[in-house]
Amino acid sequence: MTQLETVLKDLATEGEKLDRLVSGLDADQWRLPTPAPGWTIRDQIAHLTFVFRLAATAASDAAAFEAMTAPAKGNFDAAVNAALKDYENDTPEVLLARWRAERERVTGALAAVPAGQNVPWLVNPLPPVVLASAGIMEQFAHGQDVADTLGVDLGWSEGLPHLVVFAVLTRDFGYLSRGLTPPAEEFRFEITAPSGEVWAYGPEDARQRVSGPALDFCLLVTRRRHRADLAVTAVGEEAERWLDIAQAYRGPAGAGRTPGQFAPARV
Repeated sequence: MTQLETVLKDLATEGEKLDRLVSGLDADQWRLPTPAPGWTIRDQIAHLTFVFRLAATAASDAAAFEAMTAPAKGNFDAAVNAALKDYENDTPEVLLARWRAERERVTGALAAVPAGQNVPWLVNPLPPVVLASAGIMEQFAHGQDVADTLGVDLGWSEGLPHLVVFAVLTRDFGYLSRGLTPPAEEFRFEITAPSGEVWAYGPEDARQRVSGPALDFCLLVTRRRHRADLAVTAVGEEAERWLDIAQAYRGPAGAGRTPGQFAPARV
């Protein structure tokens, strides 16, 4: 199995976990507010539906993708919120069906990209495997908001290694979103998998070092937990600073979460 095939398989597996959770909700639960201010559970699923639709279009029809993203050129955040209007009149059943269709479509479209060819995206063209990893990041972040709303543990596991790699690749996003200049100095990341294996990236002798459990690291870079509630640690002044601004997505950072905001999850 190629790396892309593995990422797409894990993207589908994690999507099925979230699907099983929301498919059992009634209409009132779909309207519950999530920890993301102003976003309900249905908004979270609508956003994922749009993101997967966007990625599938990018992989299969570059001209259509360019037309879809034209409104985002001036104000990406406003364009993302505007996209939710396309789903606002959907019943939960219709929205769920649309999300399922786009999940299937995006895996097929990315898998069909010829080897060595990049896919157009919002800032720069990306290899399909990186765009698939970005999908895992989106699904983890917004799925966590849904899980936190309902007080459950989704048991994230398959997508963690891909999200960790994606967060390492996008280390500078936290600086760029705040108008800061990213440091030239490389970081060493030593992230511990649920199995106990250590996933290491960056120079072994780097002065700036970040370490911790994979799940905690992913919650940090998606800003779904405050660093004070996570076992992610830093060595070096710049790495310490990075823990406060880490994010694995473009655009405004948002308020993030406050220390102690969430009680331990229950299944």
